[in-house]
Amino acid sequence: MNKRTEGSKWEVVAGEFLQRHGVKILQYNFRCRLGEIDIVGMDRGVLVFYEVKYRSTGSYGTAAEAVGIKKQMVISKVSDYYRMINHIEWDMPIRYDVIAIQGNRIELIPAAFMRSS
Repeated sequence: MNKRTEGSKWEVVAGEFLQRHGVKILQYNFRCRLGEIDIVGMDRGVLVFYEVKYRSTGSYGTAAEAVGIKKQMVISKVSDYYRMINHIEWDMPIRYDVIAIQGNRIELIPAAFMRSS
């Protein structure tokens, strides 16, 4: 299984997890020339951009550790573009969450990072 197929599989698992916790999924795999956001959802009136990271083991670090500053900067820029093309008001509350999947364990890290410039 290639990385994209594997990643898509875990994004679906993460989306199902989010839906069980009351999140309305707006879009999977939003892509533009700036980059990609795995899942966009609404959680109790907050627009949330979710980064999904999977690691089968911890031998290369945890899944949560895989979302470094460069990835945060990309997600921030892509989220701005998403809001612009979807005509979302700039005062709409937003959040950046990470869904870390380690083996079969799913951990939601709300407000995992702030918007990066």
